[in-house]
Amino acid sequence: MTEHINVAQIFGDNVFNDITMQERLPKKTYQALKDTIRQGRELDLETADVVAHEMKEWAIEKGATHFTHWFAPLTGVTAEKHDSFISAPMDNGKVLMSFSGKELIKGEPDASSFPSGGLRATFEARGYTAWDPTSPAFVRQDAGGATLCIPTAFCSFTGEALDQKTPLLRSMEALDRQTIRLLRLLGNTTSNSALPSVGIEQEYFLIDREHFLARKDLVYTGRTLVGAMPPKGQEMDDHYFGAIRERIAAFMRDVNIELWKLGVSAKTQHNEVAPAQHELAPIYTQANVAVDHNQLIMETLKKVAYRHNLQCLLHEKPFAGVNGSGKHDNWSLVTDDGINLLDPGKTPHDNIQFLLVLCCILKAVDEHADLLRESAADVGNDHRLGADEAPPAIVSVYLGEQLQDVLTQLISTGSATHSIEEQKLETGVRSLPEFLKDATDRNRTSPFAFTGNKFEFRMVGSEDSVGEPNTVINTIIAEAFSDACDVLEQAEDVDLAVHDLIKKYAAEHQRIVFNGNGYSKEWVEEAEKRGLPHIKNMVDAIPALTREKTVRLFERFGVLTRAELASRAEIEYETYAKKLNIEARTLIDITRKQIIPAVIRYTTVLANSINEVKQAGDADVSTQSQMLFEVSDLLAETRLSLSKLEQVESEGVKMLGGRDRAVYYRDEVKTVMAQLRVHVDKLEMLVDKEMWPMPSYGDMLFEV
Repeated sequence: MTEHINVAQIFGDNVFNDITMQERLPKKTYQALKDTIRQGRELDLETADVVAHEMKEWAIEKGATHFTHWFAPLTGVTAEKHDSFISAPMDNGKVLMSFSGKELIKGEPDASSFPSGGLRATFEARGYTAWDPTSPAFVRQDAGGATLCIPTAFCSFTGEALDQKTPLLRSMEALDRQTIRLLRLLGNTTSNSALPSVGIEQEYFLIDREHFLARKDLVYTGRTLVGAMPPKGQEMDDHYFGAIRERIAAFMRDVNIELWKLGVSAKTQHNEVAPAQHELAPIYTQANVAVDHNQLIMETLKKVAYRHNLQCLLHEKPFAGVNGSGKHDNWSLVTDDGINLLDPGKTPHDNIQFLLVLCCILKAVDEHADLLRESAADVGNDHRLGADEAPPAIVSVYLGEQLQDVLTQLISTGSATHSIEEQKLETGVRSLPEFLKDATDRNRTSPFAFTGNKFEFRMVGSEDSVGEPNTVINTIIAEAFSDACDVLEQAEDVDLAVHDLIKKYAAEHQRIVFNGNGYSKEWVEEAEKRGLPHIKNMVDAIPALTREKTVRLFERFGVLTRAELASRAEIEYETYAKKLNIEARTLIDITRKQIIPAVIRYTTVLANSINEVKQAGDADVSTQSQMLFEVSDLLAETRLSLSKLEQVESEGVKMLGGRDRAVYYRDEVKTVMAQLRVHVDKLEMLVDKEMWPMPSYGDMLFEV
């Protein structure tokens, strides 16, 4: 019998949230902190000292002995340095527990040891972490005890952003300014701020930890570099939304409890399409908090899996031949007085504010499709995008029948006079309740789909941070709003100018709208005719970061400088080459030390069997002989491919960093790795399973 959990009681229990601050902070301090957050200004040290003291007292009550500035450098994972609360020993040998406002506001990790893309030389070590008071501090409890974690931004000594959070916060401020500017022109005098509201669906695989440890490719790279498909994959569609097995349900329960205590509103859980694949989705919150929460979700999935003797795989494509994993980044824009600017209402054709916002977003996505594609680019995602299991590598917008009809009216006549209405769902069963179905279907093949009152950016990889995608979305929409405001502010008749602008944007950017099957070859051909970029891999996506229009965009709104963009491009090229280098070396290692020795042992068994049967009489040994020849031929081909991989990998190591090295690894190293895998996978289908040196796909996907 499992312990009863009262979610309402435990939710946010380990978070220094607004309720806790109201309870523990003096009213004056609490109000000063809230005013600071609301006005976006620096916290004074006197207030910070009081907040820090109460935060420390609260954390100690939770068992915390240390605090850390918790941040997201450009490594793809979070980072932290722990300091205890103890101060210098007193004369009596005792110590005081202290935590100052200065320690709360600022930390100093070694910036030279994190990726900087040339912004900082190795000897230029100083960097700073700065408290983000809009994302609540929390206490994380694990086998190491309890630690007070303070969400922070990370920048260099000279002020450049070295993380995901700093540009995200900058983009949120830019979007806020331009949104309020637009709303004022539309007659809204009550809304004072607008923040992106984000909900991130997280996909992941779970396998037995013993299987994981027996696969060095999974240990070193997060994905299987070799592996033949089992007799059954996902063909029967029986895993998707299927009954959750008890072992997985127990894991999910513990994940939920951990997340609820941390204030993460984990809501939805289910089996995904591929065997052993699952999904978790929280309720929406403001963008920077949602990004922090997604990092917590990934960390918690891994930590709790370990306790259950499971391994959580977050790689976008851990198993070839079955669906990979991604994130769905659901984005909307909400004012401080509760107005969702992406809510079309029941009659979107006469909702002028919504239509202008919608057409501005179409403009933003069309003009910066390459940048949006780049924001979802990582090494693992190259295995997903365009592979008929995830959105295509072509960015387009799905609007659905209702909004497409409104858009068509605007383009053809200059105004929209009606909207397709909801209809009753006819099931043909009298006992089922009647209800209205949505006026628009959903399209799972669209990269950027409108889904009722939000846009769903479906390109992001499962292991990747959603910081960059949301930074890009915020900034390109801020630009579109700003451009619209520039026009409207010069207009003599604002109402007429709004109508003209909606029609203009709808007509000029209709090419980005596609409601059909994104997996079809016809769409690839059609997208090319429309002039939409088709960026098939990460290496070809990275140049979008340093194009002049991108530099102008980010510098115009103070989100990223030219130098910061160049550094991020350099880091991404380097990351691509390094990850493929690790994969190549791992494949060489397991082929040389595990695969080839196992196959040699098997051929020896076959040869001995042939000789022994021959000595016993005139029995037919043709089957053994044929298998021996087949396996031996494949072994020889494997050895040749291995030698080729060793050669190209050694050449890649000698190359200097940058784009040329990344291109080399994509075109040369990755190609030879694929060739070697073909031979190894064929061998797996022939060699005695008891002699194969690692768990098979069938073992990992179906024995959880």
